[in-house]
Amino acid sequence: MQGAVTQILWLAPAAALAIGYLLGSIPFGVILTRLGGAGDLRQIGSGNIGATNVLRTGRKGLAAATLLLDGFKGWLAVAIVAWAFPGEAQLAAAGAFLGHCYPVWLRFKGGKGVATLMGIVLALHWPLGLIYAVVWLGLLAGLRISSVAGIAAAISAPVAAAILGRFDLVALLIALALIVVWKHRENIERLLAGTEPRVGGRKTLG
Repeated sequence: MQGAVTQILWLAPAAALAIGYLLGSIPFGVILTRLGGAGDLRQIGSGNIGATNVLRTGRKGLAAATLLLDGFKGWLAVAIVAWAFPGEAQLAAAGAFLGHCYPVWLRFKGGKGVATLMGIVLALHWPLGLIYAVVWLGLLAGLRISSVAGIAAAISAPVAAAILGRFDLVALLIALALIVVWKHRENIERLLAGTEPRVGGRKTLG
């Protein structure tokens, strides 16, 4: 009896993680560039599967679609789990983010998580999502340096959560922001060296 109860208690968290990971691991950038005849995204530019690298194909529509779908899958994972397994939304968020950054289908070589994290934050608490979007898109438009905008947006999430009193989300958002920073470590090296290119430049790296 006790064993059965334990299994039931673990079912919802396990399902939340699985749903999040499977949705998050859908590599929309790779799929869209192939369907659009733009080649294998992993062999283009930085090899990253996110929207910034899709932009290097010269297909702005595909890049925009990738950004929206990467954000949507993060939002959808949290929304589905919040409805099906109330109380497990944060596990779905973690699963979706890890799925995007480390998808099993691509040998765990995924994206940097900025767009997916925006969708996740929007689903967890929509005011945080709006702040995230303003920081990310505002800096991107002003500086045209994708890495700076993405890192700043990720860091803004736990800070904004604390300011708005959503302390229940702070630990998760700090962890996800640290992963975003880690995934941008090469960009940070170029920033320090003064060689990080701008979006729209001839040698933009993601």
